[in-house]
Amino acid sequence: MKSKFLKTTQIAILSVYLIFLAGSFVRMTGSGMGCPDWPKCFGYYTPPTSEQQITWKPNTEFKKGFIIIKNETLYVAEKDLKTAANFNQKNWKKYVKHDYNTFNVFHTWTEYINRLVSVLAGFVFLFLIYGAFKLRKTDKRIPLLAFGAFFLMLLEAWLGKTVVDTNLKPEIITIHMVVGLIIIALLLWLKFIISDKKTNFKYNTVFNKLLIISVIFSLVQIAMGTQVRQFIDEQVKLYGFENKNHSLMNANLNFYFHRSFTIAIVLVNLAMFYLNQIKNLGYKLLNWILFLIFLEAITGILMYYAAIPIGTQAIHLMSGAILFGLQFYLWLQSRYAK
Repeated sequence: MKSKFLKTTQIAILSVYLIFLAGSFVRMTGSGMGCPDWPKCFGYYTPPTSEQQITWKPNTEFKKGFIIIKNETLYVAEKDLKTAANFNQKNWKKYVKHDYNTFNVFHTWTEYINRLVSVLAGFVFLFLIYGAFKLRKTDKRIPLLAFGAFFLMLLEAWLGKTVVDTNLKPEIITIHMVVGLIIIALLLWLKFIISDKKTNFKYNTVFNKLLIISVIFSLVQIAMGTQVRQFIDEQVKLYGFENKNHSLMNANLNFYFHRSFTIAIVLVNLAMFYLNQIKNLGYKLLNWILFLIFLEAITGILMYYAAIPIGTQAIHLMSGAILFGLQFYLWLQSRYAK
């Protein structure tokens, strides 16, 4: 039972990272508002494949909740109906949650796949809490961590709806990202508890303090990164997606803080690496951590100086999320050593 639950936990961790990957692809392609409503998409469970499906037409059946575009305005069907020769305003109400009224089949299906990945992850979490309940007598922390992660997944679903309803409000996106990282932390903690492969490490007080600082720094850096990303999205709206080279023109304070803060992160992690070597502490994860920091820096430089090459945004975001996970797991190893 324990080995099966470990595999379920690992799949749950992978599923959350897949959500991060799908979300980063959504941001990279500007598909965040590909579906104007939630959980449906233009009122459909399976999104439309052409604008013709959501355009008002005479003598056409529409079900309650279907969204159409007419005169550059979104309307929602108030009941099942069949249209007459002329548009009847009484059968429709304006969609007023936001004024986004564009249909792009690529953006719509990109956002839909992102949601589909989240739904599939939800089923994995159901198996997770079932397994955790059966292991409740083994360790009381197991059900607490599993149910905590499941509760936060439900919160993430609500935040996803709020992101759409608020037309990608920056503060909500940041909270959405941070909650996702907390879920990763809980799952990694769960994995660490049930894993039998706990290598013997040496504890060092200074190393442990630097490690806590590095985890906090990464969390702050990722949160700031979502704010920078929102600024880029606004610039793209202003200059057009084809003019991404203008994305960081007149960059705000968040960008300069995000860029300069990388220096502090590098220094802290290099100090940890140095202590690990001279004290022979045995923390092999540090090699991967330094690699991910290097990858973060390279993709950040490319985005700034090379007009955001395709794929760099997704790599940058995923590197940050994985980096946080490895640093947190390293802290668990250090804590275990003590």
